[in-house]
Amino acid sequence: MAWRQRDYWLTVYKRTWRGSVVSSFVTPLLYVLAMGVLLGGFIEADPDQLDGATTYLAFVAPGLVAAQTMQLVVGETTYPVMSMVKWQKIAFGMTATPLGARDVVNGHLGFICFRVALTSAVFLAVLAPFGVFASVAGAVGAFLVQLLIGLAFATPVYGLSAGLKDESAYALVFRLGVIPMFLFSGAFFPISNLSPALETLARFTPLWHGVDLTRMLMLGTLDGPRALVHVAYLAVIAVAGYLWACRRLERRLRS
Repeated sequence: MAWRQRDYWLTVYKRTWRGSVVSSFVTPLLYVLAMGVLLGGFIEADPDQLDGATTYLAFVAPGLVAAQTMQLVVGETTYPVMSMVKWQKIAFGMTATPLGARDVVNGHLGFICFRVALTSAVFLAVLAPFGVFASVAGAVGAFLVQLLIGLAFATPVYGLSAGLKDESAYALVFRLGVIPMFLFSGAFFPISNLSPALETLARFTPLWHGVDLTRMLMLGTLDGPRALVHVAYLAVIAVAGYLWACRRLERRLRS
């Protein structure tokens, strides 16, 4: 049933893709040039202090890829979901057909996965000439990890949005969730530089798990047991968030 929504989501993308070019493709490239190339030129890289990276660019690039996935997904599951439920009421129209709430969620998540896949593929392709990949397999693995990171953020935020009565809570989502994780989850510096309490807190954030897993794959420093912990952590959040999102949307459409 989710596949039957492809025409709708294709139309949405055709009408909105131009507005996402800068945020999805240009901004990440500028971050790489500013943080990795320019700032990185002033940083002496020590693999023992940069999680095995031989340059600061090689360290920061995986973090930027994972952080970009988080930002993209949160943007797609906040105001767009609110619009579908409250303002345009598209979700009500969809469920007036044989589609159910779960089908609506599946279709939207499918569109989000498409956005993540396209954006991540372009981002990783842009990074390729900089020599930040230890192997092709690592690059492919990092790409697949972005889909898992995307779902780990998309499903719980979707569930939150599906049940909100207004958009005021989004200020807290971005100020207390997205921005702190972007800055302090290991994307720009090792979390060991944080205080013990903040380091422990950072290790419980899904972005840190995504950043660390992406970095291990891109640098060729994969630690099997630690990678499995990352995958399991992100998968549990994705599954739990999905069940919550379906339940919240169904209740909202019935109210």
